[in-house]
Amino acid sequence: MAGGNPTFDTGGTHLGPSVGRWGAPTGGEGVDPTVGQWGGSRGAVCCSPGRAVPRSSRVVGVQSQMSERAVELLGLPRDQPCLLLDVGCGSGLSGDHISGEGHCWIGVDISPAMLDVALEREVEGDLLLADMGHGVPFRPGMFDGCISISAVQWLCNADKKSHSPPKRLFRFFSTLYTALARGSRAVLQLYPENSEQLELITTQAMRAGFTGGMVVDYPNSTKAKKFFLCLFVGTSGTLPKGLGTECAEGEEMRQAKFTNERTRFRNVKGKSVKKSRDWILEKKERRRRQGKEVRADTKYTGRKRRPRF
Repeated sequence: MAGGNPTFDTGGTHLGPSVGRWGAPTGGEGVDPTVGQWGGSRGAVCCSPGRAVPRSSRVVGVQSQMSERAVELLGLPRDQPCLLLDVGCGSGLSGDHISGEGHCWIGVDISPAMLDVALEREVEGDLLLADMGHGVPFRPGMFDGCISISAVQWLCNADKKSHSPPKRLFRFFSTLYTALARGSRAVLQLYPENSEQLELITTQAMRAGFTGGMVVDYPNSTKAKKFFLCLFVGTSGTLPKGLGTECAEGEEMRQAKFTNERTRFRNVKGKSVKKSRDWILEKKERRRRQGKEVRADTKYTGRKRRPRF
């Protein structure tokens, strides 16, 4: 969906510029003065317990890998830009990968602090302050896919007396099903605490109309094990295989291979290496097409500076 602002159903509520590009007003009738309208603490640094702003390069690397895997599982058509929804977008790390793939995206998060970080980072997607437990407030069939990294499991927690995890999960999945186009997918990476929590999430997703199942990467590894709930809208597709599961006789384990071949500007997928000159030029060109002000290209663009002594 290129050009123009996305349109969605807000239930008659005007979305002002208080937080994010699509931020909801922070006041309102019946709202706790210490808590934001969508349930997020005004002074918090995380959108849910345990979801702090990532500062470690290792954490950022893991987040990027999970985002790349989630987009891969969506099975999007090549050379065709799509509009994606990022639920629990946080500071926009997942959105960076989506933009790098040439797609447009809208991020939803409950934390104003996280969205402020995303704005400071000047992410390319649009941002909305909202609680996913209240539902996805977008028009039917608007998105070509949805990803979520480490967010959905928080709907299993009852942070208030009025919160019912099954009801909040069903509200989220039913409105998400409506907002996705027929034949699209939703890939939700999560960290279930136990099998009961996993069953609760999948049950509510199937009850909302989704088909699909759980894709587990590296199931025999304690640290590398990752859960991806892969959901189909309208048609039942073939569930992708998890990484690290193809270990039958005569098959080669998926390991890092070393080669003398030097790939300077392109990675194995044929895309520009991040932070390289080609990658910077491609990103600047995308921002120009979006009508944003970008500095002119020079011979110094992408050149690394010498370290100071």
